[in-house]
Amino acid sequence: MPPASPSATLGSTGYRQRRPEQGVLHRVVHEYLETFLAEARARGDGAGLPRFVEREFRQFLDWASSPAVSPASAATGARRCEDCKKDLLVAFSCKGRGFCASCCGRRMASLAAHLVDDVLGGLPVRQWVLTVPHRLRYVLAWDHRLCRAVLAVFIRALLGFERRRARRRGIRDGRGGAVTAIQRFGSALNVNPHYHCLAVQGVFCDDGSGGLRFFPSPAPSDHEVERLLAFLRGP
Repeated sequence: MPPASPSATLGSTGYRQRRPEQGVLHRVVHEYLETFLAEARARGDGAGLPRFVEREFRQFLDWASSPAVSPASAATGARRCEDCKKDLLVAFSCKGRGFCASCCGRRMASLAAHLVDDVLGGLPVRQWVLTVPHRLRYVLAWDHRLCRAVLAVFIRALLGFERRRARRRGIRDGRGGAVTAIQRFGSALNVNPHYHCLAVQGVFCDDGSGGLRFFPSPAPSDHEVERLLAFLRGP
């Protein structure tokens, strides 16, 4: 059987349709969405939330409320089990990027596997998290260009940090690498753009034969982290 969709699972007991419309998240959004949107318009300049945010909310409600119950449903598709040769009518993936726990979870797992297997390749990495003052968070949430510019400064500082550490050990012309995920909310679903960065703990150098050699670095000391933080904060 192909991978199950967000609206169905197939276990030892057979086909079991998921019911996202019965979940807590769907109930909260369904009950309070209009109030939330009106409040956002009232507290701002009248424009309210960005259109893509409201569209994601409404698509989430529409998708969760249209389970695969008949061939007439626009969000359904047939799948055949290779073992029992039965056709099952299940919902297609909604490919949502905001609220669908199944789609987001599958995307997260796929990306994590790609990073581990194909990008990081067993190299030592350290996670660095950059947060910004409250007064800047709404600006970064609205201004994507500024958000990327802040990330660029952060990455340059991290890679320069590792190059300097390598030079102090006699390793020159080293180059590092990093992968960053921008998270735009906090644990309370509040607006809080911040950066989760996996930086390689070490540098790559030319091995003299056209290839690269990796030189790992020891864990940074508290003093080194404090100096990096002071540099990022600026004067």
